[in-house]
Amino acid sequence: MRTCRASAAGKLTVVLATLVVVLAGCGGGPSPRAWAASVCGALTPWRSEISKLTSSTDQQMTAQTTPAQAKENLVRLFGGAEQASETARRKVEQAGIPETDNGEAISAGFRGSLSKMRDAYGRARDTIEGLGTGEPAAFYDGVRAAVETLNKEYDASALDTSKLNSEELKQAFDEVPECH
Repeated sequence: MRTCRASAAGKLTVVLATLVVVLAGCGGGPSPRAWAASVCGALTPWRSEISKLTSSTDQQMTAQTTPAQAKENLVRLFGGAEQASETARRKVEQAGIPETDNGEAISAGFRGSLSKMRDAYGRARDTIEGLGTGEPAAFYDGVRAAVETLNKEYDASALDTSKLNSEELKQAFDEVPECH
């Protein structure tokens, strides 16, 4: 099971790193500075929550746990990550459309990426929740399969920033205090 936990934690780290790269490359809001502040205000607690959930679950999972305990921990992690992703998505949506070239596409890209992450977490939670715990080997095989699917869905949810580049937004993300 240690491999699954490490993979899940590693993927969460990759998602967070991807969003950091996205933040460095684009942003938005009424003005570029206002939107950048709103987006960073939405994503900062999201990153903290994902990190906290991952750390907590890793600690619980490294202890000798039963399949039932592992299931409970994973369902809680993925459910919390799903909820945190939806909260961040809603806040980015509330930030509006940045007043910059490609503002609509940039905002939609952020929201779409967070929606895909939310949905991936939800499907992982549902899959783990549906696993039986009576047969440990079968349970952990199911966990591995769920994590592999989650990893694929993460890869598919990455935001392509090459088409969403805005110098105004890069500068705003570099300058507003909410992003530091």
